[in-house]
Amino acid sequence: MRCCSIASVLAVCCLFGNGCSKGISRTTAATVFFVKGNVVFGNAERNHFQPVTLQSKIHDGNTVRSLDGASINLAFVPGAFARISGNSEINIEQLRLTKDGNQTAGGMLDRSARIRLIRGKIVVLFNRSYTSKSQFAITTRQVTVNPDSDCLFCLWTDGATTRLTCARGEISASAQAQPPVTITAGYFQHWPRPSKKPLAAAEDAVAQADVTELLEAGEELLDQAAGWENRHPL
Repeated sequence: MRCCSIASVLAVCCLFGNGCSKGISRTTAATVFFVKGNVVFGNAERNHFQPVTLQSKIHDGNTVRSLDGASINLAFVPGAFARISGNSEINIEQLRLTKDGNQTAGGMLDRSARIRLIRGKIVVLFNRSYTSKSQFAITTRQVTVNPDSDCLFCLWTDGATTRLTCARGEISASAQAQPPVTITAGYFQHWPRPSKKPLAAAEDAVAQADVTELLEAGEELLDQAAGWENRHPL
């Protein structure tokens, strides 16, 4: 009887030991920094939407739509901040964090976000200087963008074509059956028929406008992210 009791205790200890030694993964929600005009979020399949407010918690599976003249600034995960411009639509495919099971507080191992831009424009400020690693990917029908260093960029699509413009740092973009391309600050690229090398934004009026918008939006997102961090330390 005593041997059975000892064995039971050991089994329970091993169970908890194995469970706590691995990362525990769960979904999380995007945080709204700022919203202007008519922006809604919800379930696109059911056509069930509600207005976005500063208190809204936008989860994976949700679609966010902005009407003409509207915009929304938010944090998908710490280190990945974005402005969604007017006449735009995104689908949040994944928002997830992984926590060290041995930690009762903190112990964050990884945060990941995957976003699909269906139409319109999104500005992204990506910052890797956070204590926890953040992974971020954004896709359109033509391309997938994976920032792997601090950067500021925007992605625009009308569904048939995509334009990617970088204002700070560098970003990697890949399309099916095409080798990945790296785009550095001051350059842009377009799909589905990209040029052999990224093009200079200074030589294209639309790309120049992208850069101007990027610099303004980047400063705004940086300020809002700093204020959010002070209220919610990582």
